[in-house]
Amino acid sequence: MIKVLIVDDSALVRKLFGGVFGNDPEFEIQFAPNGLEALEKLKVFKPNVITLDVQMPGMNGLDCLDLIMLEKPTPVVMVSTLTAEGAEATLDALRLGAVDFVTKPGGAVSMRMAEFAPVLLEKVRTAATVKVRASARLRERIRHHASISGTTGLRSRPKDQAPALAPETGERLVVVGTSTGGPPALEALLTTLPAGFPWPIVIAQHMPASFTGPLARRLDSICNIRVQEVRSPTVLKPGTAYIGRGDADVIVTRRAGALLAMAAPAEASYPWHPSTNRLVQSAAEHVAPRQLVGILMTGMGDDGASAMAELRTLGGTTIAEAEETAVIWGMPGELVKRGGAKWVEPLPRIADRLMSLVSVHASDS
Repeated sequence: MIKVLIVDDSALVRKLFGGVFGNDPEFEIQFAPNGLEALEKLKVFKPNVITLDVQMPGMNGLDCLDLIMLEKPTPVVMVSTLTAEGAEATLDALRLGAVDFVTKPGGAVSMRMAEFAPVLLEKVRTAATVKVRASARLRERIRHHASISGTTGLRSRPKDQAPALAPETGERLVVVGTSTGGPPALEALLTTLPAGFPWPIVIAQHMPASFTGPLARRLDSICNIRVQEVRSPTVLKPGTAYIGRGDADVIVTRRAGALLAMAAPAEASYPWHPSTNRLVQSAAEHVAPRQLVGILMTGMGDDGASAMAELRTLGGTTIAEAEETAVIWGMPGELVKRGGAKWVEPLPRIADRLMSLVSVHASDS
């Protein structure tokens, strides 16, 4: 039995969500119309998962989430809108410890529940398997406050003045795939890299299109390297991370001798978007596999596992996030099960491993 607390100020949404879970004997549900009642039910009902509206009057979803994670850490799935404001708030929620998010159907919500219900059920079932680590969440919050107050040393050198770590010969590239739990994982990885990181990084993060732009801008504001969303064909440059636009795929290609990242229409043969499998396959077509590094981090499903396993077979280097730090060990776990991970590292050590690989390649140049 999965106990679900539905927190939303809309009576209609509570009714519709209640219908989704109430028709399945696997779930026991209770409701709260606001954050204060949610905190009371947290103590009495002791839910396994909470669905939490981002925007509520009085105590909003972020303030409520903050207190949940301090008082009784519980897996939370945020319920967001597809607006810019909703995207920013959702990214804040993921940093504060929310496991995942769903976006409310647009227009008449009741008319689209048949399409929305399976997504909600899958995300809540997945969230119920997650063990929320209060200590990790606290470390992340302290780190975030330090970064915005300027005490971490980030941005110690302007991005446009940062020298490369070492001279490079030949094109080298890092490709990264992640899904559930990905934004905080990307932050942990990218904020650790120096401004002079000598290779481009291309990222497939499963997200809607309205979220990947704000994610890229947020990461760019706190990282030493540049971070940008791929909206059009873009020449890949060292010291820059390129995040694929949501609801599409991001691929690597070549034009006039230059290596580019570009958005490509989502293909039905790839179930998740932006697709990590498609990204890695395209990269291996244009860069020698031995000069590619693939990193697969937290996320449900198996996107990226087959392509990165093949990459390792062809001579590429692959890193999988360890189970101990992954919010969901689906994607990296599948890579490990297939024998496709050269290195299995907890999240705080992935950047160190990547930097050691950079040093090795530089010495071989």
